[in-house]
Amino acid sequence: MGVFLDMRSSMNSGTVGQPNVSLGPSPEVFGSIGLQTLGIPNPIITLNGTVGVTGEVGDTFVVELVRGSVYDPFFVIYRAEGTVGQNGGAEFHSFTAQDLSAPPALESVYTSFISGVSTSVRTGPEMFYGIAASNWFL
Repeated sequence: MGVFLDMRSSMNSGTVGQPNVSLGPSPEVFGSIGLQTLGIPNPIITLNGTVGVTGEVGDTFVVELVRGSVYDPFFVIYRAEGTVGQNGGAEFHSFTAQDLSAPPALESVYTSFISGVSTSVRTGPEMFYGIAASNWFL
């Protein structure tokens, strides 16, 4: 039986049309959370989110989740590539990832990043949340 430890969310935009920022080749933050797992061996971290992207048909973008607050390819725990689909309109891309190597820490920070071709725009909604759990009895 799993035991709930912590849950946090980060909503950058709750509506379509915002933040209306062009993508670029460098990863940009669209959500950041901290989860408390102090004293819990082998915590299970589940991360979920959604990001809206508009662009030309075939435009590509990358969503990466990092353990930490600064982008570092060494700490990427999840990476997904997306493509703007057939209609070229607003696309909503959701993801789920797990960090099964999370440390037992006062607070582990997780940050979501997005990058892509400059003809694509972050149109929202944008949200990122995580749940920390354990299979240990407290």
